[in-house]
This record gives sequence, structure tokens and C-alpha cells, in this order.
Amino acid sequence: MQDASNPDSSNPSEGVRASHVRRELRSWTRDLAVALGLAVVVMIFLYQPVKVEGTSMNPLLSDQERIFINKFVYRFEPIDRGDVVVFWYPLDRSKSFIKRVVGLPGETIQIKAGDVYVNGKELPDQYVPSTYLDGSSFGPRRIPPDSYFVMGDHRDSSNDSRVFGPVPRQYIYGKAVFAYWPVDHFGSLTSSSTVNAASK
Repeated sequence: MQDASNPDSSNPSEGVRASHVRRELRSWTRDLAVALGLAVVVMIFLYQPVKVEGTSMNPLLSDQERIFINKFVYRFEPIDRGDVVVFWYPLDRSKSFIKRVVGLPGETIQIKAGDVYVNGKELPDQYVPSTYLDGSSFGPRRIPPDSYFVMGDHRDSSNDSRVFGPVPRQYIYGKAVFAYWPVDHFGSLTSSSTVNAASK
């Protein structure tokens, strides 16, 4: 006589379904753990959250804005003019700055009344609103090999290569790629442990 209290003996298909559900749950949990592990690895080794401090990269970046930088990209591609980079401040490597690359190794930079010239040709300032330009002059100065001339987009409020000189390549450790806070700035920056990157 069958035991009516044992559902598996009265209906074997229910036991099969329960076993199948358990296997699916274990598989789903395993896949989720692997995905989360990979995400952590990517975040640690590829991307890094950065908090912007200061206003020198306005209007692209505002004070206290949070962004992600790609720490790996420059192992595979060159640093280009127009890139927004994070680097160790040459005068104090305990600090990080964020600026835009304006001049490349071997080029000659000159600024005349706020207008930037590269190798004698005026550089269009498509990133810099006219209200953020200043009337300063600089140079001419030749950029050393493997160094980069960087400037803030808010030219009249920026401590940059006009003050501390070109930045050696080995000091540049990331490229700004994505803004995530505040939410109204959410989006890519490349089309146009947390570190504080000063933009002052």
C-alpha cells in the first residue's frame, strides 16, 4: 500500500520537476556569481571611479562630478589631442589632475592673447566656450619627447601646463570615458578605490 504522504511516490513527475528546478537554480546562481566576479575584475583592472574637484574642466565636467576613467586604453592606443586625461600632478605625485591634451610630443606650443597655436597654426578651440577663454600669452615652447601639453577647458580658471609644464607620459594613467553622477550628466565623455582628480 502506497504512503499517501509521500508526493514523490504518488506522483514521480513532481520530484523530477523539483530536481530540475534545483539544478536550474544552482546553474543560475553560478552564472550570476561568475558575471559579478568578472564585473569586479573589469572595474578593478580596467575602469576606475574618479571624483572631479574644481571647475577648470567646465563645461564638460563640473565640481564634484563622478566619472569613470579607462586605465588600460593607452596600452593599446596613443594619447591623442583632445583626450581628457587623468595624471599625477608633476609637482606633487600624491595628487591627481584631469585636463585636456592640447599639444603632443615634439610640437611647439604658443598662446597669443588666449589663442592656442600648434607649430605656428591656430588650434580651433571647439571644446572651449568663448566666455571661458582668457587673454594670456605663453611660449613658444617645444614639448619634450614623450610629454604632453595639457590645459583646462575653463582657461581662465585652470592650473595646467602653462604653470607646471608638459606632463611626462608615465604620469598619465587614465582617460575619462563616462560620467555617472549627477544623473543629468550621465553619458559618454569620449564622443565630444576612488581617486579625487583636481581640475583646479
